[in-house]
Amino acid sequence: MNDTDKRHQFDTVVIGSGQAGLAAGYYLALQGQDFVILDAHPRIGTSWRERWDSLRLFTPAYISSLPGMSLSVPANTFLSKDEVANYLEAYAAHFHLPIRLNATVKTLSRLNGRYLLAVNDELLEAERVAIATGACQQPRIPSFASELDPTIVQFHSDDYRNHNQLQPGAVLLVGAGNSGAEIALELAPTRQVWLAGRDPGHRPKNVPPLFRSLYWWLLHQAINTNNKIGRRVKEQAESAGAPLIGIAKDAFERAGVERTPRMVGVQEGKPQLQDGRVLSVTNVIWCTGFVPDFHWIDLPGFENAGYPVHTRGVVEGEPGLYLLGQPFQYTLTSSFIGGVGRDAKYIVEHIVAHPSARELPLKTAVKV
Repeated sequence: MNDTDKRHQFDTVVIGSGQAGLAAGYYLALQGQDFVILDAHPRIGTSWRERWDSLRLFTPAYISSLPGMSLSVPANTFLSKDEVANYLEAYAAHFHLPIRLNATVKTLSRLNGRYLLAVNDELLEAERVAIATGACQQPRIPSFASELDPTIVQFHSDDYRNHNQLQPGAVLLVGAGNSGAEIALELAPTRQVWLAGRDPGHRPKNVPPLFRSLYWWLLHQAINTNNKIGRRVKEQAESAGAPLIGIAKDAFERAGVERTPRMVGVQEGKPQLQDGRVLSVTNVIWCTGFVPDFHWIDLPGFENAGYPVHTRGVVEGEPGLYLLGQPFQYTLTSSFIGGVGRDAKYIVEHIVAHPSARELPLKTAVKV
């Protein structure tokens, strides 16, 4: 028996069992495809369960379902993080999706026109791979964070759970996107709070029923990467962050949160703002977003953990390789629970229309 005989072979491997991976699994199953979903976590929904305690979706239930299984809650319900995790778990069970948990993909490479995945202590071989590892991979923390006085408690919002992690005194939240804004408002009743960063704009949380369809159509379909308006919105979201959903413009003033310009450095161990002010705080929470983590991919376009060129998730130059669930992959909703289904359907339709990726010559060596 040679090495190839020992490999588990699939037509398609989906990496990640979050909302994007599950949506892909749903459509692959509908098409009768041979596939498996891999996830490094011990339980479906772990990434949601590990977010901060009070986190809720900022999109209402009527636009927050995966394909084929609507949420059985009132339309304007905003699910808690644990409710989202439980929904994902129930979704996978309902459709009997083939998922391997505790399956860490160490490397992804090419050999003889097929993809080779080193998963724990075994090798998997696939014609196609869909990378659905999500938008929240590697926390982005500025290099000057290490210059802060060691007495200041600091961590990324990815590690925030509740106020008990903070020491007494003022807190600076660096980054004024949805995470920074929500945590700032949560902490404001019990301490002095500064929120540093540009205002990304505001969007309503509750849309009147008469306008719901139009509002969702604009976000979900009309404003996309195929038109100038969509590309402009994408550039704005990437530079200034997505707009705050459901947080009124005067919410910070009413709560006593002080808005400030961006933090640009450290002076004598203290945070320094763009306007020159130096703040005396005892806590800093970095709400500075995430960067993709593709260090484990040994394929052209991913060198130095780079971000590959793709069109609606179809990676250029790598037949059979796909991305799913990335921010603004096609529209603003591409990473939303209610938006990944559209992109997953597109990817699976592409998979069905291109059944073989074998024509690609050997490009990389296998790393195990």
